[in-house]
Amino acid sequence: MTSKKVVLPIIVLSQFCCTSLWFVGNAIIGDLVINFNLNPSALGDLTAAIQLGFIIGTFIFAMFTIADWFSPSKVFFVSAIVASLFNVLIVYGSQTLLSLIILRFLTGFFLAGIYPVGMKIASDYFEKGLGKSLSFLVGALVLGTAFPHILKGAPGLFFWKHLLYFTSVLAVLGGILVVFFVPDGPFKKTLQKFDVAICYNVFKIKKFRNAAFGYFGHMWELYAFWVFVPVLLKAYSNFHDATNINVSLYSFYVIAIGSLGCVVSGYLSQRYSNKKVAGMALALSCMCCVVSPLFFILNSEITFVIFLMFWGMVVIADSPLFSTLIAQSVVSESKGTALTIVNSIGFAITIVSIQLLNYMQTVVEVKYLFLALAIGPLIGLYSLYKKN
Repeated sequence: MTSKKVVLPIIVLSQFCCTSLWFVGNAIIGDLVINFNLNPSALGDLTAAIQLGFIIGTFIFAMFTIADWFSPSKVFFVSAIVASLFNVLIVYGSQTLLSLIILRFLTGFFLAGIYPVGMKIASDYFEKGLGKSLSFLVGALVLGTAFPHILKGAPGLFFWKHLLYFTSVLAVLGGILVVFFVPDGPFKKTLQKFDVAICYNVFKIKKFRNAAFGYFGHMWELYAFWVFVPVLLKAYSNFHDATNINVSLYSFYVIAIGSLGCVVSGYLSQRYSNKKVAGMALALSCMCCVVSPLFFILNSEITFVIFLMFWGMVVIADSPLFSTLIAQSVVSESKGTALTIVNSIGFAITIVSIQLLNYMQTVVEVKYLFLALAIGPLIGLYSLYKKN
């Protein structure tokens, strides 16, 4: 029996390894465009594909209550193996935009058995201090998301095909660690019967609705921000003639520092309420959306990058706390399904915001691009604090 003290580090490491699959396509988009003769706008299409795969995957996982019906560790393992396979298949053959979209879609589909299922595993082990535990878990997601950017940003270290091989091997390692060293937790309760109604019955719970819609507002901003950070950095470099900006490396810094934001919010949640800390992070990220054009205009590379790094911290800091509020608002038997259905809807929202920004960059100046993201945090704050 694995000691409870090492369970969380194992889950965190596994989550990091597996979620490195998520944005590897974004990190190598330039190479894919050149090697497969794609249009530069393929970034939005491939990002939407993996998001859509995750959405449909989480919806199916939730509808069939997979994380509550089967052993979540085994679900995590199988999902990691299959997702890594579809990731590495990009290397083989002469890919087209359609085949790449299909492969990224299938990778995203099986990521549905990793991210929310990892949170389910953690909730089965840690009833007390769940906010802090999930903060480390979401922090691992952030690092995994950012990791391909730093590998790509290191000159001469990774050829684009090697990056795909490496992230797939990491995902397999993550799955093996969970299935062999993290058995079902002491607080896990298996469903006694298949019940598809759980997916919509949870929305009858007021606390669940408040937390879920707060999370949806947060998701409107989060992935669109992550996807377009490289676009904003490149535009800033061109606007100010700042030729020293390493877009891949700075993108890593901006996204990866969110893991620190998650850990800080997790510790703050032990002193203050999860709701209060989540609301503060959401308000700060909303403020960043509104003032972003002002920092873009400033001819100070250091100030601009520091601003983006602060934004990178607060834009994700509320995520583990919303997941905690969601998990605590439902009975134990429904935690996995509740977390999964909320993830499904939340990531569906990211497709809308990503595609909106993808369109907006063709009709407005890039410096005004992120103003549209403020809509999400405003709606999230209203939902989190509304009385009825």
